[in-house]
Amino acid sequence: MVTGLIALSMAFGLSSIANAGDYGTQRIAYHVNYDGAKRQTGALRNIQNHINAVGAKNLDLRVIMHGKGLSMLLLPEEASSTKLPVGNATNKQQASIANLKKQGVTFKVCANTLKGKKIDTDQLYDAERTDIVPSGVAEIAHLQAKGFAYLRP
Repeated sequence: MVTGLIALSMAFGLSSIANAGDYGTQRIAYHVNYDGAKRQTGALRNIQNHINAVGAKNLDLRVIMHGKGLSMLLLPEEASSTKLPVGNATNKQQASIANLKKQGVTFKVCANTLKGKKIDTDQLYDAERTDIVPSGVAEIAHLQAKGFAYLRP
């Protein structure tokens, strides 16, 4: 009898843990303004984990990059012709970004950084004119005013 009660209480406990992933819908702005490849890879992994927990259909998730953060999309062979020290858009990074985009994640690029760091969108992995925002920091503030949560992994 005691064993049965323990098993039953464990089942209820595990049941409540399994339901802890019901996070509802979320609007998230991820902020990337650093150029460390390892840290950027970690941020992409955090984003995938976020999608896994909440579900792509329940997320409006945007990655806003400015300053050194544009190195996340900068092709390595293009870095020497810009004012960024490194391009981190290796084949592995590109695959992660492509996978996130397929799940609805959008990547926004700061126009001020493009101009200041002398970067053309052709030098970035899978970036289009529609991905450019006038200012990365202004975009983050705009999204926060619209109810987006701010995360900087």
